[in-house]
Amino acid sequence: MRFGAHVSIAGGIWNAPKNAHTLGCDVFQMFSRSPQGGPAPKLTDEILAQFHDTCKEYGFDTWVIHAPYYINFASHSEKIRKNTGRIIREELERGTKLRAKYVMFHPGSAREVSPEQGMQLCIDGIRDVLDGYSGTTELLIEISAGAGNVLGDTFEEVATMIEGVGNPDLGVCFDTQHAFASGYDLRTANAVKKTFQEFDTTIGLSKLKMSHLNDSKVPLGANRDRHEHIGAGEIGAEGFRALFAHPSLQSIDWYLETKPDGVPDDLKRIQDLI
Repeated sequence: MRFGAHVSIAGGIWNAPKNAHTLGCDVFQMFSRSPQGGPAPKLTDEILAQFHDTCKEYGFDTWVIHAPYYINFASHSEKIRKNTGRIIREELERGTKLRAKYVMFHPGSAREVSPEQGMQLCIDGIRDVLDGYSGTTELLIEISAGAGNVLGDTFEEVATMIEGVGNPDLGVCFDTQHAFASGYDLRTANAVKKTFQEFDTTIGLSKLKMSHLNDSKVPLGANRDRHEHIGAGEIGAEGFRALFAHPSLQSIDWYLETKPDGVPDDLKRIQDLI
């Protein structure tokens, strides 16, 4: 297991590896563009060389990209759905240039369509994104916290998307806080065992590629996306100790999404729990 965090690209994407090194990360996650909107900055040969040289300088061989927040495959608006597909395909192509391992994304929210329609729109959109894609960066569906009409908060919904898309390269990014908020208990060794037995039965552990690592400010099943520092929330130290000890989770990388000023302390807590 390796541990890292989401880091800033402020001032240029080549700053991400340095920021990750400063925090004490083994791996790192970043945006490749603003998560709030606007065109993606160009990745020139010079920028790519600077990024890769900096990764090498600080000893990083693995990094991942989080897709922007504003995408929505389940929107009633065809324009929004088309832009969503375009952006995710761009992120995969950008990820390939950056040699990122994964791009993870939230499928979207079925606010103005039925859940069944929203699911089919997500399946169609993801399938279109991957059609003809031959890059090296893999696409991952991220488990959602279940707020509002967001899709992908249950293992069953994620499995339905994967089966509907039918692409063997489509995987899953687990998120400890999101899963907990969606009702999957992670507070004890028995709870962790039960949750990942259900994951394996429903989705398949072979689809689990990485995990976001966050404690929860909200109780089990609260359906709210509220991250807390490790051991300071509702999952607690016992839960994370059980997660790190689970035999099926030994080969994945873990990425903190807690506030940057607390990441060094989170990484120290993690070492105490392994």
